[in-house]
Amino acid sequence: MSRPSGVVRAAVVAALVAGHGLVLAQAWPAKSVRIVVPFPPGGGLDFFARVTSPKLQEQLGQQMVVDNRSGAGGMIGAETVAKATPDGYTVLFASSAEITINQHLYPKMAYDSTRDFAPVSYAAHAALLFSVHPSVPAKSLPDVIALARARPGELAYASAGTGGVQHLAGELLKSIAKVSIVHVPYKGAGPAVVDMVGGQVSMGFTALPSSISHARSGRLRPIAVTSTKRSEAAPELPTFTELGFPGIDLVVWYGVLYPARTPAEIVARMSTEVNRAVQAPDVKAKLLQQGVEAVGTTPEQFAKFMQSEIGRYGAIIKASGAKPD
Repeated sequence: MSRPSGVVRAAVVAALVAGHGLVLAQAWPAKSVRIVVPFPPGGGLDFFARVTSPKLQEQLGQQMVVDNRSGAGGMIGAETVAKATPDGYTVLFASSAEITINQHLYPKMAYDSTRDFAPVSYAAHAALLFSVHPSVPAKSLPDVIALARARPGELAYASAGTGGVQHLAGELLKSIAKVSIVHVPYKGAGPAVVDMVGGQVSMGFTALPSSISHARSGRLRPIAVTSTKRSEAAPELPTFTELGFPGIDLVVWYGVLYPARTPAEIVARMSTEVNRAVQAPDVKAKLLQQGVEAVGTTPEQFAKFMQSEIGRYGAIIKASGAKPD
């Protein structure tokens, strides 16, 4: 019998690999799944992960373990997942910063957002809340702008870290309103909000989940939200667009990504389960209560959205002149 040709051998290998991937996907998940959150506890992304993970656990029948790997504007956690074994057991719950923004700010990154990840779902988003400490003598956006112009370089705004949407919202405000305010980056929204509530920093941009309860209790004074239309979760708050600043139209989005080369069947299954989880009535209500609006997309839709966001933020950063601190 003659030996099989190279073409036949290649076809056999491909079939075996595909068959192995199918078996792996059918067996998945056979153990706990690690959800890497690239920011510390207390922020919007961490809140999102901890609200949705119990529902995913219920649906999949395996434990979902939230692992906060914070630092470097989300890049440490993202790198952890980019370099993880692509077997479906390590997944990234990501935000805009580490996936679509940082590459425009830093000359070197340890991963490539489009090459090293398999998009799963654009799961949800939240508007940013611009708020001030109650001691600040400003009760409206015109008041804040007038105060900043009267005291150039004296007022500081907090963000969840350099390169995040919160940082860029502040840079846009500086550029569009022609004010001089100082950026104070924190290692996540949780620490930023703590200092805002404590009065250590006078104002800040924070995702609604991390700050709306403080605004409603009076510990922070809400000024405006950054979405183009009023947030479904906080309809009482005006938008920057309403107040004459249509250029400040940013949201924090929460997406789910696997390492590249994760079997397509697992990616598709996780996408289905994530979308089911965020649209479950109990989860959706909890998210909305804290300012997060459920979305849910296919992997293909999320990949297209990511490419659009990468281009959009590149233009914003170039126009605003934002730089790493």
